[in-house]
Amino acid sequence: MAISKDLIRGHIDTIILNILNQSDSYGYQVGKSARILSQNQYDLNEATLYTAFRRLEKSGDITSYWGDETQGARRKYYKITPAGQAHLTHAIAEWAFAKNVISQLITGTIAEGEES
Repeated sequence: MAISKDLIRGHIDTIILNILNQSDSYGYQVGKSARILSQNQYDLNEATLYTAFRRLEKSGDITSYWGDETQGARRKYYKITPAGQAHLTHAIAEWAFAKNVISQLITGTIAEGEES
């Protein structure tokens, strides 16, 4: 079963921040890391990835710099900022709360006498 892109859409920034919180990285590698983390269940396409990089850089959550490649093309690397780390911490807390609420809404039952 493949995961719906609609379910992931609102979490792209958090996914990228999590990956960059582990180490600075460049676009292709961030996409590859997302595939690895999802056990090949999700593919972060290039257009979505670079749109998110621009948004995160504009908001101050990440910065970019050019790598010093000795072979091949020069790569643009992305690095999480302290503001990005704070954003990530907040997003993880929000996700944990939302995950529990959504789970209850989808699978929970109302016990007799609980109606309001």
